[in-house]
Amino acid sequence: MDYLTYFTDKIAQTRKEQRYRIFRAVERDTHFPHIKLHLAGKARAITTWCGVDYLGLSQHPGLKAAMMEAVAQFGVGSGGTRNIGGNIHQHELLEQALAQLHQQEAGLLFTSGYVANEATLKTLGKIIPNLQLLSDQENHMSIIEGIRESGCNKLIFRHNDPNDLETKLKSLPLDVPKLIIFESVYSMSGDIAPVKAIIALAKQYQALTYVDEVHAVGVYGAHGGGISEVTKTAPDLDIIQGTLSKGFGLTGGYITGKHSIIDAIRLHANGFIFTTSLPPHISITALNALALGAELTTLQQQLFTIVDYVKAGLTAAGLKVLPSPSQIIPLWIGDPGLCEAASVRLLEEFNLYLQPINYPTIKKGEERFRISPTARHTLQDADYLIEALRICLLS
Repeated sequence: MDYLTYFTDKIAQTRKEQRYRIFRAVERDTHFPHIKLHLAGKARAITTWCGVDYLGLSQHPGLKAAMMEAVAQFGVGSGGTRNIGGNIHQHELLEQALAQLHQQEAGLLFTSGYVANEATLKTLGKIIPNLQLLSDQENHMSIIEGIRESGCNKLIFRHNDPNDLETKLKSLPLDVPKLIIFESVYSMSGDIAPVKAIIALAKQYQALTYVDEVHAVGVYGAHGGGISEVTKTAPDLDIIQGTLSKGFGLTGGYITGKHSIIDAIRLHANGFIFTTSLPPHISITALNALALGAELTTLQQQLFTIVDYVKAGLTAAGLKVLPSPSQIIPLWIGDPGLCEAASVRLLEEFNLYLQPINYPTIKKGEERFRISPTARHTLQDADYLIEALRICLLS
C-alpha cells in the first residue's frame, strides 16, 4: 500500500481547485501593523490587513511589561493540567474577572476559543439527555465540530433569521431540552446577530442560549464585554463564550455562565480536563488588559475610525464591499484563482499582506478578502490599501 499517494493526490486536488493555502512567514514587532516578511532568506517590510489583533494590544507596552514581569516571577509554563498540578491562582482570578465582564456567575478557561466551543458543546450534549441543538447556518467550524461530536439532533436555522429560528423551535415539543447556538459577530460576513430577538425566542420556547463573542470581546462595550454588553443582554444569556486572542491580543478561550453550568462542564469536558493549562503569564497579562478602562474605549474609537474610512474608500473605488456593520470588512471576489492572484500581486507589488479566504472556510464561489483594520493603522495606510486593491482588482 502506497500511503503517500493518498496525501500527494489530496494536495494535487487542492491545487487544482485553486485553494492551496500558502503560509507566509512574517515577523510582528513594535511596528505592527507594519511587519516583516521572511522569504528566500531575506526579510522585507510589509503591512498586514488580515489579522484579528483588532486593537493592537499584542504590542501594548504596559501589557508587554506585565507579561515580562510575570514570566520573571512565575516562569513560562503552568506545570500541568488544571486537575493535576496546573491550577494556577491567576487562572481563577482571570475566570472571576471574565465572569464579571460578562455579568455571569463563573468562568472557565480553555487553551483556545476553538477548544472552548468544541469541548463545551460536546459536553453539553453528554450532560443533557435528548438535547436538541439549533444552530445558525454561518456558525464557526469549532461550533460545527462541537455539535457533531455531541451526538445531538440538530436543526440549522437561516443566518440571523429569528422567524426561521421560531419555525424550528415550534417543530419541537415545548418540554424537550433545547440549546440555541449563535455568534454575536460573524467572522466571514461581519454580520451582528439579533441578540435580543433570539433571547426572547429562547424564553418563549424554554431554550438555553449559547453565544460566541470571540470577534466582539474587547472591541465592543465600555468594558470590552462584546455585543451582549452593548445590548445589555449579558445577564439573559446562559453561556457566553469568548477568546483572549483577538480584541485582547493574547491567546486562550473561555466560557462564562451560572456556577452550576460552568462547574458541570469543568468536571466533564475532555478538552479542559486532559490538556495543559494556560501559562500564568497569559492570565496575568489578560487581567491587565481587562483593566485598561478608558484606554480601551479610545482604542475602539480609533479602530472604527479606520474601519469606516476603509469601507467608504473601497465603495467609492467601485469595489464590491459586502454590507457589514462590524469591524470586519468582507471584500467579494467570488473566484479562488482571482483571489489568490490578487493576494500575490498585493504582496509582490505593493508590500500588502492580505490572505485569500476560500473553501472550506467559506463556500466555494464565495471567495473573498476579509480586511481587518486595527486601531494602529493610519489613514495613510488605508489610502494605500484602497488604491492597491483598485489596481489589482479593477485595472
